[in-house]
Amino acid sequence: MAGVEDCAEVRYTDEAGLPEALRGADVAYAYEFRSTALPMAWHAADCLRWLHVAAAGVDAVLFPELVSSGVTVTNARGVFDEPIAEYVLGLILAFAKDFPGTWRLQQQRAWQHRDGESVVGRRVHVVGTGPIGRAIARLLTAVGMRVTGVGRRGRANDQDFGTVYRSTELVNRLSEADYVVAAAPLTRQTRGMFDAAAFAAMSPGARFVNVGRGELVVTDDLVNALRAGELTAAALDVCDPEPLPAENPLWTMRNVVVSPHMAGDAHGWRQRLADVFAANFQRWRNGDPLRNVVDKQLGYVPFE
Repeated sequence: MAGVEDCAEVRYTDEAGLPEALRGADVAYAYEFRSTALPMAWHAADCLRWLHVAAAGVDAVLFPELVSSGVTVTNARGVFDEPIAEYVLGLILAFAKDFPGTWRLQQQRAWQHRDGESVVGRRVHVVGTGPIGRAIARLLTAVGMRVTGVGRRGRANDQDFGTVYRSTELVNRLSEADYVVAAAPLTRQTRGMFDAAAFAAMSPGARFVNVGRGELVVTDDLVNALRAGELTAAALDVCDPEPLPAENPLWTMRNVVVSPHMAGDAHGWRQRLADVFAANFQRWRNGDPLRNVVDKQLGYVPFE
């Protein structure tokens, strides 16, 4: 932020001080992307022209007054793509090779041979065809998996997915996949898209991985589906709610991996977030078009 501080008055604040900090400010940089303080402080945003969110998802800040305003919203697209893709590959390999089982047996000092699975040729549906979904598709394709996408628009001959199915086809396509990876943004259309009907449509041997938003999933429906054997396993880097309550049964299920919203947080991510904002700030000062501009009606940065 040093370069920004050299040419602008920068006010650092917590949620309590946000209304005062917003008064007279042209730009707001929302570093804590989960915060819901902005709607309560919106009355003080008397000069705001641009809001930057230090995350890929901007669902927490798209309240009606902001959406209808003339304020431009940008995000940190690009910072988390490759780390999240690596995380997804790691989870898939962990399931295929039963690494969790190996660690449990090691703690018991039990020498118990098991056969693992190959990931080559396995079918993956990646739900969400933005930059994160595309990074996932490229990496999984590189290890021999057969990847298709599910997005807002269907198309053939996509450069990363080959085939992209429309999201309205999701339930009808789920039975084809060995792995289903949720990497979609949270919007009105995607909230709760993985519900009882979706899980019932999956192959009983399928594994589900969520690195998008917890609210893409109806949590109780996932728990019930796992108990009923409608899918084999789940890996959840995002949950609804977050943090996942200690009494939630997902914590203790042997076929579930829970991690605390960390898939994209590879070493240096905080600096990369600041770099994205600082570079965009210089463009704003120079009158150049901003990068990573969110379509406030769609709820994300259009890829095409």
